[in-house]
Amino acid sequence: MKFDSKAIALTAVFAALYAVLVLALAGISFQIVQVRVADALIPLSIVFGWPAVLGVTIGGAVANIASPMPSVITDIALGSLANFIASVAAWKIGASKIRKILSEFLGCLAATVLITFIVGTYLAWLTEVELWIWWLGVGIGSIISITILGYALVRILQRLTATTSLT
Repeated sequence: MKFDSKAIALTAVFAALYAVLVLALAGISFQIVQVRVADALIPLSIVFGWPAVLGVTIGGAVANIASPMPSVITDIALGSLANFIASVAAWKIGASKIRKILSEFLGCLAATVLITFIVGTYLAWLTEVELWIWWLGVGIGSIISITILGYALVRILQRLTATTSLT
């Protein structure tokens, strides 16, 4: 893995954008049905690779400093770990050799499932809300942010990168 100045800059942009989106939209980012618009950046690992993976991981850690959960440290650690795992999964699945559009969609879907179950599970552990409620809430938000918005972003950026050199 070559991590040059362009990759470092992209990582910083993704981290800052993720944190700003979560904090600016805190009202919908920290609820049971948490539509983290910033999670739409997770599938961008399909287009940008490691800079996006590391950016959403760092951005998640920074954003979760403002978490209203009973254990901010747990939310920082496990939330950023969930972003890392989901981003890597989206990247690897999205780059698979099956039909490009299908693999990108499946990558977004995998990220949605991973975020839903990892985040939903540890939030249930931190709170007195039942597990299935967290899974449902985080799942609905993740479908909106990752599967719908994230997939749309990937498709738009794939079209742009076909005509320019964004990556």
